[in-house]
Amino acid sequence: MASKGASMSFSRKSYRLTSDAEKSRITGIVHEKLLNDYLHRVFSSDHETLAATSRKPLNFQNLPEHLDQLLQVDNEDEESQGQVEGRLGPSTVVLDHTGGFEGLLLVDDDLLGVIGHSNFGTIRSTTCVYKGKWVYEVLISSQGLMQIGWCTINCRFNQEEGVGDTHNSYAYDGNRVRKWNVTTTNYGKAWAAGDIVSCLIDLDDGTLSFCLNGVSLGTAFENLSRGLGMAYFPAISLSFKESVAFNFGSRPLRYHFVAGYRPLQDPPCADLVRAQRLLGCFQAVLSVELDPVEGRLLDKEGSEWQLQGQPTILLTLAHIFHHFAPLLRKVYLVEAVLMSFLLGVVEKGTPVQAQSMVHQVLDLLWLFMEDYEVQDCLKQLMMSLLRLYRFSPIVPDLGLQIHYLRLTIAILKHRKSRKFLLSNVLFDVLRSVVFFYIKSPLRVEEAGLQELIPTTWWPHRSSREGKESKEVKEEAAEERIRRRAYERGCQRLKKRIEVVEELQVQILKLLLDNKDDNGQKGEASRYIFLTKFRKFLQENASGRGNMPMLCPPEYMVCFLHRLISALRYYWDEYKASNPHASFSEEAYIPPQIFYNGKVDYFDLQHLGGLLSHLRKTLKDDLASKANIVIDPLELQAATMDDLDEDEEPAPTVAQVPQQGQRPTQALAVGGALPLPRPGWLSSPTLGRANRFLSTAAVSLMTPRRPLSTSEKVKVRTLSVEQRTREDIEGNNWNEGLLLGRPPEEPEEPLTENSLLEVLDGAVMMYNLSVHQQLGKMVGVSDDVNEYAMALRDTEDKLRRCPKRRKDILAELTKSQKVFSEKLDHLSRRLAWVHATVYSQEKMLDIYWLLRICLRTIEHSDRTGSLFAFMPEFYLSVAINSYSALKNYFGPVHSMEELPGYEETLTRLAAILAKHFADTRIVGTDIRDSLMQALASYVCYPHSLRAVERIPEEQRIAMVRNLLAPYEQRPWAQTNWILVRLWRGCGFGYRYTRLPHLLKTKPEDANLPSLQKPCPSTLLQQHMADLLREGPDVAPSFLNSVLNQLNWAFSEFIGMIQEIQQAAERLERNFVDSRQLKVCATCFDLSVSLLRVLEMTITLVPEIFLDWARPNSEMLLRRLAQLLNQVLNRVTAERNLFDRVVTLRLPGLESVDHYPILVAVTGILVQLLVHGSASETERATSVLLADPCFQLRSISYLLGLPEAPAPGTALPVPDRKHFSLQSYTDYISAEELAEVEQMLAHLTSASAQAAAASLPTSEEDLCPICYAHPISAVFQPCGHKSCKACINQHLMNNKDCFFCKATIMSVEDWEKASTSTTSSAA
Repeated sequence: MASKGASMSFSRKSYRLTSDAEKSRITGIVHEKLLNDYLHRVFSSDHETLAATSRKPLNFQNLPEHLDQLLQVDNEDEESQGQVEGRLGPSTVVLDHTGGFEGLLLVDDDLLGVIGHSNFGTIRSTTCVYKGKWVYEVLISSQGLMQIGWCTINCRFNQEEGVGDTHNSYAYDGNRVRKWNVTTTNYGKAWAAGDIVSCLIDLDDGTLSFCLNGVSLGTAFENLSRGLGMAYFPAISLSFKESVAFNFGSRPLRYHFVAGYRPLQDPPCADLVRAQRLLGCFQAVLSVELDPVEGRLLDKEGSEWQLQGQPTILLTLAHIFHHFAPLLRKVYLVEAVLMSFLLGVVEKGTPVQAQSMVHQVLDLLWLFMEDYEVQDCLKQLMMSLLRLYRFSPIVPDLGLQIHYLRLTIAILKHRKSRKFLLSNVLFDVLRSVVFFYIKSPLRVEEAGLQELIPTTWWPHRSSREGKESKEVKEEAAEERIRRRAYERGCQRLKKRIEVVEELQVQILKLLLDNKDDNGQKGEASRYIFLTKFRKFLQENASGRGNMPMLCPPEYMVCFLHRLISALRYYWDEYKASNPHASFSEEAYIPPQIFYNGKVDYFDLQHLGGLLSHLRKTLKDDLASKANIVIDPLELQAATMDDLDEDEEPAPTVAQVPQQGQRPTQALAVGGALPLPRPGWLSSPTLGRANRFLSTAAVSLMTPRRPLSTSEKVKVRTLSVEQRTREDIEGNNWNEGLLLGRPPEEPEEPLTENSLLEVLDGAVMMYNLSVHQQLGKMVGVSDDVNEYAMALRDTEDKLRRCPKRRKDILAELTKSQKVFSEKLDHLSRRLAWVHATVYSQEKMLDIYWLLRICLRTIEHSDRTGSLFAFMPEFYLSVAINSYSALKNYFGPVHSMEELPGYEETLTRLAAILAKHFADTRIVGTDIRDSLMQALASYVCYPHSLRAVERIPEEQRIAMVRNLLAPYEQRPWAQTNWILVRLWRGCGFGYRYTRLPHLLKTKPEDANLPSLQKPCPSTLLQQHMADLLREGPDVAPSFLNSVLNQLNWAFSEFIGMIQEIQQAAERLERNFVDSRQLKVCATCFDLSVSLLRVLEMTITLVPEIFLDWARPNSEMLLRRLAQLLNQVLNRVTAERNLFDRVVTLRLPGLESVDHYPILVAVTGILVQLLVHGSASETERATSVLLADPCFQLRSISYLLGLPEAPAPGTALPVPDRKHFSLQSYTDYISAEELAEVEQMLAHLTSASAQAAAASLPTSEEDLCPICYAHPISAVFQPCGHKSCKACINQHLMNNKDCFFCKATIMSVEDWEKASTSTTSSAA
């Protein structure tokens, strides 16, 4: 390692302790007196009181002897650490993983950390105590159900009873805030993740107590059983997935207790004294400088000290590290001595001074210690730092976290240390993501939030009717003052948090540095980070059920935001020096990354299915569009793994490489050697079908040249760990990650390839757990709203309560105080959540990811069939990030304020409209997500307008996909989209909530189903045009709608029959809630299908009423049949529907007369009132001809038991019965008039039809429906029916009703003997 200010390099080997002859020559470099003064200055002992003249001269010959005397420890400190009175067991105390446990537990390698893996597992330590005062600490990693304390060896535990549930076992439970010893009582305070519990036992007085973060919770138990055979073990019982870490004394206790308590494991006192004295000597070297010219010693600040290469100083340091190096490998000493020293450096000096000093110290460690010694020391140092950061309490200025992060930055700025830690420690040994997390304080008092935010505020939407306007104005003014004071407090808190966040970003900037290779062997930090980061993503993507391996989602959220900040910094920095590159605002992932195999996507799904399937089916497209040739041997190898795919022809014996042959290079297609299959392809940790194409799976030709059969390009078969900078960034002939550029992509790179892979990982992180965590944190805001509502109700009751009822007033006042205190606490916590999770900067980060996903999808879509290679999570992140921006960050921040908001909405709308029915997307889940996202999109005015802004051809294509027949596809969401486009235009269809639900508890107003109607006349017009377009579009669509309506309503009726039967049984019984939910869903589907039919008839009435069109008569007859069935079932007096609606069962709240009857009424009004005279006559004749028609059902709509005589006035409806006239807030007077006109028309037409009807012989009736005369004969079998029945049947089936023969044609039966008119089947 080169020292600063010197032109030569030093190694520890060069400066090992020299022989006497060598020493004599070296001592002549400086004056003997000066050397003596220098060595005495460095190695003086604290108790040395001799005058300078009487001191024994020191030189390098007698320095070892002097140093041995200096490090000699008193006998008391040298006491052995074996058996100590009052303690039994090994001197190194760990958890007893061999016999001292109950249940299933996961124990860390150091036997100090434990994770519950069963219902209530218990484990104790290997050492017990029977006399004296003892203490140990427990670091709480999760705040769930745990009981921590002491037990004896005779205690017996099981999956239900743990520590504290038996005699002679005692425990503290901070989750339920109780203490346990067979019985339980309230004790202590609630703990949170990151707290430290100290467990103290005094066996002299027989007492047991606990401390939380160094604060005593008081004596928990007294009169402990003592005496012969009574010894107490530290023990814990914890539930599933809870985790803690013990400190019995292997590391310095975080909180020291002076009153005679000692840790279970004795500290290395002798080594501790030696290390502290050696540290003093080391500090003396850094604070003194030799001036050989003047012959004197100069005092100097440690941060200004430089290693100039003087042999005197080097030999002095060599003597110090000869003794110091072995000590710095011990955990306790690293934390107690080195960590304390470095933290002191950070706390005392400025960041620049601290950085300089730490850099000097690390330089000296690497110079004078063996590599394995420095590596052990750095590993323990970072573990201690991470533990201190994670378990430090939140103080008002976040000072502790800032100091630990500053020291971490100072260490990581040292290049050699950074690379070692990145390669071996940060992601392999530590969960280093913790460094990027800012934990949320459970106790706002200890975090100082009361001082930062003295005034609390929460949304207050009061407005009782009858309140005077003056009072409202005064309250609003007071509310405004409180809100502004609260916002000022939130800003103060945010500024303090931003200091920590900036330090965390600095750490990631260091890890993403790609200029620190310095021409030496080895990779820059960024490429080491990429390898570790990809493994980190794989663990979290593939091990979703393995909780210990997963990164907690709250950590992932913070990590993502810091990573985005560092990534954008380097992206824009690269743009500044490369004008042809793009800004981070224009970033996206080029599509070739998805199919060239340079980036591993583990077992994550691609849009087109499994990777092995895509490589087989799209190999020709890869060759023609991207110059990528898939090797046939690799395809065959993949086929052997995927049993559901067709097998490729097996290769010959000569072509199959022998086991164990793994050449590092392979020739491309046309070469002499086949491509070998790397061994890691069979690794159980990787998905079988989703493997690296780049590792011997593909031969990549540079896209700038045409594919030539004579060219041979070597492809290195490297795994992730073996990738170098060239494999990622590329070089003159190799484009690295961007190999296989399609012609649609620009030749100029966006940025450095490595940053593209980091960006891809950031998008994946959001998909893994960040989105779910963002939704979870909204719970704090929901709690605030619930308590605010409760407080308003309580204040309301206080105002209305009579003053004479003092008892009620007292209870209400008490409740008001409780709610106010809780709201104060929650509003301050909400301020913390908003600053760390939902701030404007965090919102912009998520918005940036959304825009990246949109651009990535657009660019990948241009590649045609290769779009299928895109991972599904890009579409998921686009959908979910938009949802998060819309639902999670309000009302403090609005998405409408974001730059380019309207354009982004339109681009997302175009993607949803195009891809919800994209045949290149095969995954059921992602197709459903796209459909649901589009359904939600059309519910809100802003997003619906965005759909209307997309290009016309895309809108028409979207509507055409929506009008595809409902069979063989999930149609419910499609129907919901069409309904939302119509809602607000239909008959009585202007409501947000159903009228009968207005008095019930309001639901979440953000739900798509509760949005105000916002119909789209533009999309309705597209629908009308398409239905008129061809002869097959409308019949096939409407026939499928009628089929689904028949199914949904039949299922609904069958279910309410079962529900009614269950309700009428005498014995007590319960209806399955799932059955109720399915029943309500079938009802809602029936209503929505009726609304789609209403929209169709309104927009394109000729489809049903223009009988010159094929299938129009048949569709109208089917429609009339279904409408009559619905009306008869719903309107019959005291029928099944009535009885179930009256029960008002939970889960069937949406089932009511109004929604379904107004939908049917809307269809009838369009058929019978709005059409021309001829159309009305046709519709009337078909409706009356249906045998199920009952005029009473039409009268029921207006609350009339029977139809009035023609020409008479309508009587006043009975208010006890359903009537459309009772819903004047939802149905206009014009609509009611149309219903009355329809009723009058049907009454008259019904009377005329009854008078004109002639009796028909039963033999002449259709044997299928018995409603119409026989009018058609089938050929060739000769069976007969009415035309309506056979036409409806032929839409779905070509077989005869009776004999199952294939029907070739249908002829008119009456003219069969004289006419040849027929219609082809």
